[in-house]
Amino acid sequence: MNIVAKDVHLGTGKLTVMVKDSIDIQGFRTVAGSKALEDSPAAEQNAVVVERILAADCQITAKTNLHELAFGITGINRAFGTALNPKYPALIPGGSSSGSAAAISAKLADFTLGTDTGGSIRMPAACCGIFGLKPTFGRVSREGVHPENSSLDCVGPFANSVSMIETAMQIIDPSFHPAKALEQTPKLAVLNVQASDEVNECIAEYLAKAGLILTYVEVASFEDAFHAGMQIINFENWQAYGALTETGLLGADVNTRLLKASETTRQQVAEAECVKERFTREVDVLLNQYDALLLPTLPQIPPQVADAENTAAFLNLTGLVRPFNLSGHPAISVPLETKDGLPVGLQIVAKKNADEQLCAIAKYVVKAAQ
Repeated sequence: MNIVAKDVHLGTGKLTVMVKDSIDIQGFRTVAGSKALEDSPAAEQNAVVVERILAADCQITAKTNLHELAFGITGINRAFGTALNPKYPALIPGGSSSGSAAAISAKLADFTLGTDTGGSIRMPAACCGIFGLKPTFGRVSREGVHPENSSLDCVGPFANSVSMIETAMQIIDPSFHPAKALEQTPKLAVLNVQASDEVNECIAEYLAKAGLILTYVEVASFEDAFHAGMQIINFENWQAYGALTETGLLGADVNTRLLKASETTRQQVAEAECVKERFTREVDVLLNQYDALLLPTLPQIPPQVADAENTAAFLNLTGLVRPFNLSGHPAISVPLETKDGLPVGLQIVAKKNADEQLCAIAKYVVKAAQ
C-alpha cells in the first residue's frame, strides 16, 4: 500500500502519528513527492507542529506520500506511487494529502497531518471516508512547512473521529480548547451550490435523519472565490517551484500546471485579493446569523484512478472547498456514504477562530444522525 514515504519512528508515546512529506522532520529530506527534490539536504530542524507532536509524547511513525509538490487534487503520484484508497480501492485517494488520508482510512495511525491550500485535507478526507479539518488560516504554525510562503495554506489533522481531531488540534495548536457538548440544536444553514444529484440526495437524507431544521442560503461571490483562490495558488506556487520545471524531473501533470501558472500576473492576483475581501464579508455576514454553513465537500463522487490521469480535467472537484481557503474560515469534512456504498463528504464551515465550536457542531450532527 503506497502510503508511507519514509519510515521515521520518533518518540515512544501512546498516540501514533504520520506526517505529510511537505513538513520538515529533522534529519530527513522533505521531498514533497517529487524526484526534483530527492537530493535536497535533510531538514536541519523540526517543523513547529512536529516539535509539538513530540512534546506531547506522541510517536511519529512515518512521513506520508502526496500529490507531487502538493500541487494536485487526485493524489496520483507516478514517481513514488499512488496511495491506495483503503475503503474505495478503485477511486482516487484525493490530493494533495493522499497518504495522510489513506493512512487513517487504513487505521495505520491515530491521527495524521496534512496541508490544505485549496482543499488538500478536506478532499482526500471525503475520498477516503474519514474526518479532515482545515483550521482557521494562521491558527496552526506553518514554520517548517513547504512551500515556505503561502497566503492560503493550513496544516491540519485527519482522524477517524471528531474527538481524535480535537485531540490532534490540542497538540498542534496550544490555543485549542475543546468546547463543551452542545445542549441545544445549532442554527445551521445549507449553502446552495452545484453538486450532483447523487451527492445532494446523500447529504439531504443524512441531514433529515439528524432531524435538523435547515435554511437554504447563497453566497453571491462563491464561484468567483474559487477562481480567485486558483489565481493566488498558481502565482505563489510558481514563485516557490517554478525553477524545478528546468530540471526535467517533474511529473508531466505538475510540470504542465506550473508552466501554466507562470502566466498568472500580479494584476490577476490583485483582482483576486479584491474577491477575497468581498467573499469573506459575505460569508461573515451569514455566520453572524448562523452557527455554521453546510455544503458538500466534493461536487461529485470521486473518479476512478484509471480515469483521473489528467489532473487539470478534475480541478472542478475543488470547487466547493477552495473558496474557504481564500476566506480563511475553518472547515471540516464529515464522511458519509451513498446507498450504493460510495463516498460523500459533508463540509461544515464556521466563524474564523471558532474551530472548537466547529468541532462541537460536527460532533452534534454526527450523533444526531446515528
